[in-house]
Amino acid sequence: SSNVAASKIALSLKPEQLWQDFSAFGLAEPTGAYFPGEAMGHLPDLQKWRKLDRATLAYGYGVSSSALQLARGYMVLANGGILRPVSFVKVDKPAQGRRVFSQDDMKQVLTMMERVVQPGGTAQKAAVENYTVAGKTGTVKKAASGGYADKQYLSLFAGVIPATQPRLAMVVMIDDPQGKEYYGGLVAAPVFSEVMTGAMRLLNITPDDLPMTQMRVARK
Repeated sequence: SSNVAASKIALSLKPEQLWQDFSAFGLAEPTGAYFPGEAMGHLPDLQKWRKLDRATLAYGYGVSSSALQLARGYMVLANGGILRPVSFVKVDKPAQGRRVFSQDDMKQVLTMMERVVQPGGTAQKAAVENYTVAGKTGTVKKAASGGYADKQYLSLFAGVIPATQPRLAMVVMIDDPQGKEYYGGLVAAPVFSEVMTGAMRLLNITPDDLPMTQMRVARK
């Protein structure tokens, strides 16, 4: 994770392009779930953006979203660039969506995000044995009166699995963790790993990252 790198990339883009990209992931708009009291989130008016706003928006400050909105954004990655409404009820076929990014772009992003969970990444604890995971950690100070709280955090991990052929997207948000650790990669990532380990088994999803020795045995 590098706030400096994210800011530099954001500042290299035209403000209109950056705003369109945020909007394309469904931030600050209804998810389509029609859940009573659903939070809308907040994306500042483009006309009021300053250079500082563009820099801080790049790493998550100045914009707000619900966990459901964030999960919907990760569905765009999993769906190859298609934004769809969310449903709490199982549907026979996916709801009609709209393409907001190219499939090739989403594949490239997922490939980069796989490194987050691999050795040397910030979310190694999100790994699921025999499956590829693509995701991102997040550790942000909680909003408070007049700014941000000094020692209160939201710890997050968001990801999709299997990364090569995504079936599930999930966001884990820990509100104000009370232990010694508060970073998303240490607090939220292990929850993702445990839940998705069970989900892969229950849904009988084929592993996509078997060690070569197991693959040879399976072929025999």
